[in-house]
Amino acid sequence: MAMTQKSFATGSTYPPLADGVLRVYSMRFCPFAQRTRLVLQHKKIPHETVNVDLKKKPEWFLERNPFGLVPTLEQGDKIVYESNICNVYLDEAYPGEKLISTDPYQKARDQILIDTFGKVTAAHFKLLRNIDGPDEFVKELKRYEEALKQRGNYFGGNKPNMVDFTVWPWFERFQLLEMVDFKLDAANFPLILAYINRMYELPAVKATMFDKESHLTFVKSYQAGEPNYDFGL
Repeated sequence: MAMTQKSFATGSTYPPLADGVLRVYSMRFCPFAQRTRLVLQHKKIPHETVNVDLKKKPEWFLERNPFGLVPTLEQGDKIVYESNICNVYLDEAYPGEKLISTDPYQKARDQILIDTFGKVTAAHFKLLRNIDGPDEFVKELKRYEEALKQRGNYFGGNKPNMVDFTVWPWFERFQLLEMVDFKLDAANFPLILAYINRMYELPAVKATMFDKESHLTFVKSYQAGEPNYDFGL
């Protein structure tokens, strides 16, 4: 696996892609891109990463994804984008442990958790921006506390599945809520707190995570209108 660090911006030259190599276009602090990087790492899929500046997007990147969003996968003449679609593609196209259940009912229940997680992320964003109080966030996150009560150590049961890698990037970022004096408490979220500690031990999470200070620095730069995509390099 190759890794480019600093972001490619407007006016940059397209980095040549070798025959047969799978490339993921990413941004180091993007939770959506992290979803796909988690799946790539967990399934041990050989790939290279190219980071892009999402404020000053390279022209050649927009040719590949007209929406200019990450993650985007490229391999030869194949282009796939949108994080959930990328992850389904990777699970179906590559061998190894499958992250999506073959049981129709279990697959449907998992998809509910994935499709409705936007309610959590929306409430998280509002709370982080002081647009709203914690009530909505706590209410939506409680559904995932209850899901863990039914499912076990992970949303996938005894091992992580696609639900885990879809929601994890925001669980990693819940620590940012300390910026608005909110913290998950053991009385309301004992299983989620244990789950977070358990997830931090996964090799895929260790390979894609940032510590709290790095996340804080990036978020503050983003809120100031000058996102520091290359912070720490």
